[in-house]
Amino acid sequence: MVEVEEDSQLGFESEEEDSELSDGELEAAFEKGLLKPGLNVPQEEPKKAVNNVDGLKQCLADFKKTLPWVERLDLTNVPAADIVAKAEGRQITPGEEINAEDDFQREMYFYRQAQATVLEALPKLLKLQIPTRRPEDYFAEMAKTDQHMQKIRQKLILKQTAMEKSEKAKKLREQRKYGKKVQVEVLQKRQKEKKAMMSAVKKYQKGMTDKLDFLEGDQEKGKKDSAMPKTQMNKRGPNAKRKFKDQKFGFGGKKKGSKWNTKESFNDVSGFRAKVAHGKGGKQSGKGKKQKGSKRPGKEARRKMKGRK
Repeated sequence: MVEVEEDSQLGFESEEEDSELSDGELEAAFEKGLLKPGLNVPQEEPKKAVNNVDGLKQCLADFKKTLPWVERLDLTNVPAADIVAKAEGRQITPGEEINAEDDFQREMYFYRQAQATVLEALPKLLKLQIPTRRPEDYFAEMAKTDQHMQKIRQKLILKQTAMEKSEKAKKLREQRKYGKKVQVEVLQKRQKEKKAMMSAVKKYQKGMTDKLDFLEGDQEKGKKDSAMPKTQMNKRGPNAKRKFKDQKFGFGGKKKGSKWNTKESFNDVSGFRAKVAHGKGGKQSGKGKKQKGSKRPGKEARRKMKGRK
C-alpha cells in the first residue's frame, strides 16, 4: 500500500512539472509576440475561382488545328434504334433515361451508340474512297521489333528443345530401369531352375527318387494333349502313325476275317501272272535289295590307321 501511494505522488509531481514547462513555453511565446488571438487551428481561406474567358479562348486558338474530317474521325450522334424494343412492341424515345445501375441496359446503350457511329461513318469513308477492310496479306506493325521477337522465338525453341531432351532422357532412364529389372528377374529365374535341376539330379544319384522332373517335359506335353477335348483333337486330325495303320489294317467295320477269300475274290483272276506263278519271269538280280557296303573298321584299327599317317 505504501508503494502505491508513493507511485501516485510521483505521477502527480511529473504532471505538474510538464504543465509548468508548457505554461512557461506559452508565456515565452506570448512575450515574443508569437501568440495571436483567434482559433487554435487556422482555417484555410476559400480559393477564388478565376474564369478567364479571353485567356481560355486564346489558349484554344493556339493549339487548335483546322484539319479535314478524315484526319479527325470524330462523330457525335445519338444511339441507334433499339431493335429488341421494336421486336417487343415497346416505344422508346431518344431522350429516355438509362438506369446506370443496370449493367445490361448500360452496355446495350453503348452498343447502340457505336452502331449509330458505324452507320454514319461508313458512307463517309466510302465516299472518300478510303478502304474499310484490311487486306488478307496485311501485317500490322508490332510494338516490338523483329529482332526482339526473333530472340524470343529462339529462346522459346531452346526451352522446348530442352524440355524434349529432358522427357526423352526420363523415358530412357525408365526403360533402362525396367529392362534391368526384367534382366534380373530372368537371371533369378534361371538360377532357380538350375538349382532345382541340380538338386533333382543329386537326389536321383543318391537313389532318393526314381525319376527326373525336368526330363518329363515331353510326357507332360503328351498328357496335356490327351487332356484336350476330343473336338479339338478331331480338328487337328490324326497323326502320321495313325494314318499309316489305318491304311495298312483298315479303319472301322469288321476286323476278324477281313483277309479271307470270298467267292468273288476266288473267281477274280485278273491279277494272275503265269510267268510269275511258274517261275519263268526270272529274278531281278540286285533289285530291291540293299547293297551291303564295306564294314567299318573297329576303334583300335582306326586308331592305328590314324597313327600311321
